[in-house]
Amino acid sequence: MVRFMAIGGSLRPDSYTYLALQAAAQRVEALGAEVEILDLRSMNLPFCDGGDDYSDYPDVERLQRSVREADGLILATPEYHGSISGVLKNALDLMSFEELSGKVAGAISVLGGQSNSNALNDLRVILRWVHAWVIPEQVAIGQAWQAFEADGKLKDQKLSQRFDQFAQSLVENTRKLRNVA
Repeated sequence: MVRFMAIGGSLRPDSYTYLALQAAAQRVEALGAEVEILDLRSMNLPFCDGGDDYSDYPDVERLQRSVREADGLILATPEYHGSISGVLKNALDLMSFEELSGKVAGAISVLGGQSNSNALNDLRVILRWVHAWVIPEQVAIGQAWQAFEADGKLKDQKLSQRFDQFAQSLVENTRKLRNVA
């Protein structure tokens, strides 16, 4: 069974980013994979200083170990000022090639305004730099405040289908790369 670590880059209590992450995780699990959501809101992570000694912060080791043990990643970020959130960037910066190289990753962005792919493109660059494999399917949710029902389900059928395609690609590509390795 393939195993995914899902990480959201938002600190908001009622985060649309985490609703999107949960929508993706449910679809991936429906395809027979295991998903653990690592909630950065509940972790005590320092700002990355470029060093490798974060022994005063046990959650750094927890983050690194969780990602290292996963076959793939689901990363969701709010788009802030045309890019990924500082929270997600910092979490990625606290890891290295040891954790991220060879991981298959899927990217999701959540925006308050119109959908675009700025944050997704930046996330692709970061992941490529650390030798992760980003699937071609991606999801951008524009006007996120209108995208979800009160129970967290997606309102739009086309957006829901994009999540289905995203999950299918993520699971299939992870299985292929895992079998080759």
